[in-house]
Amino acid sequence: MSYLEEIQVKNLDHLGIVAGLIDEIGIVKIINNKLGIDVREKISTGTVVKSILINGLGFVSRPLYLFSQFFQDKAIEKLLGERIKPDYLNDDKIGRVMDELYKYGLNDIFIEVVLEVIKKFKIDLKYSHLDSTSFHLDGEYKREEDKEKQEEEKIIK
Repeated sequence: MSYLEEIQVKNLDHLGIVAGLIDEIGIVKIINNKLGIDVREKISTGTVVKSILINGLGFVSRPLYLFSQFFQDKAIEKLLGERIKPDYLNDDKIGRVMDELYKYGLNDIFIEVVLEVIKKFKIDLKYSHLDSTSFHLDGEYKREEDKEKQEEEKIIK
């Protein structure tokens, strides 16, 4: 057997960087600590969330039942960890994880992750705005005076 026949090529693309940041932040650990680990399962809830994030940033739009196919040509053991197979990421498992996340509270998990990012990367909070529900608006509001001037100009013309 030649060396070329023994070589298997797997893609990482930009997803290696994404996986590295997820690991550095500790998202898997945060989620596993909050939701727990069931030793009977082949893949933890935190790792499934990591796979969802990687998939979402992989610029692929597929139905949930095709989720595991996304990882078929990827170096999944480098992205998600050793002994993890794409088949573990089936739509049933992902659905159960999403249910668990919803029951726990997505806002609570998001806050935990954000607090960890702030601590890990030493982000200065002197000028922070933490209302994630706000909208940004550019431009000026029309004041009542401006409206009156416009009406007067219409009358004069």
